[in-house]
Amino acid sequence: MPEFLPQNDERAPNERPVAATAPCRLAVETARGRGLAPFYASCDWSAVHPGIRRAVIMIHGRLRNADAYFQLAGQARDAAGDAGRDTVLIAPQFLAAADVAAHRLSPDTLHWDWTGWMGGDAASGPAPLSSFDVLEAMLDVLARRERFPALEAIVMAGHSGGGQVVQRYAVVARGDDALRDLDMRYVVANPSSYVYFDRRRPAAQGGFAPCDTARCPGFNDWKYGLERLPAYARQAASPQALEEAYVRRDVTVLLGGADCDPAHPALDTSCAARAQGAHRLERGLAYARYMRLRHPAAFGHRTLVVDGVGHDGAGMFASPEGVAALFGGKRRAQ
Repeated sequence: MPEFLPQNDERAPNERPVAATAPCRLAVETARGRGLAPFYASCDWSAVHPGIRRAVIMIHGRLRNADAYFQLAGQARDAAGDAGRDTVLIAPQFLAAADVAAHRLSPDTLHWDWTGWMGGDAASGPAPLSSFDVLEAMLDVLARRERFPALEAIVMAGHSGGGQVVQRYAVVARGDDALRDLDMRYVVANPSSYVYFDRRRPAAQGGFAPCDTARCPGFNDWKYGLERLPAYARQAASPQALEEAYVRRDVTVLLGGADCDPAHPALDTSCAARAQGAHRLERGLAYARYMRLRHPAAFGHRTLVVDGVGHDGAGMFASPEGVAALFGGKRRAQ
């Protein structure tokens, strides 16, 4: 079993090869090329699964330790009891070039730089495919009724760097367009930053004001804003349309009540990230205020604080709030 240390989650160096690589492979192909994406799954995707009603896609953090997050998803499913039954668990793995070399993987294995996959950047090989292309390909398989005829819900979740992936994908997603008969949900836990939809950032007394471009020239570039979008999103709709689509999606943000260390070693301390707040808890609460101010009459996203939990993926998803977000019922209109 992979080692998962909740109290030290994300504190280890990420610029070294992973200890384990996922055994399954998903072929991902677009007009930009083709590659194989490693992943863990709790069932054989080549078979028919008439009893599966829910799929949980759990995305790892910056350590790329998909084995630990696959185990974490299983622990959360166990904690859910009957609500977790009839669920397939999936954990994609976004590898770095060093991982492919260290484990002597096939040259057609998709790989990125150490962290580019967090924002949907193009892979460095074997083709310039986005990490979002991988998620889109996974959703395409799950949507095949000949493979999963009884599937009712898909939950895409991630913690820390994985939370960044989920929040960004929920902004620019194309892959959920074909899931009209499925309940698609996004669960974002303890990311270092968020995508803002205009040039304002948190200011004094809980308000928002235009950011000082001279002091932080890249504050509104992707993945912090909608300027300089990655290739996956460059043909996307207007910023207004992206925001409207994001607001309509079922999104839950989970924040650790103790994830408030401005010196945490895995915290994004770039100027663009610091413009959103001093630490993850502050940034998440500010983003919730920002979105509610922009959509006072029609904003159904939930932001929940998990008291006593810090930057700890296991603590977040095994909490009552985390289990409910992953395995609870459909969101009610608010």
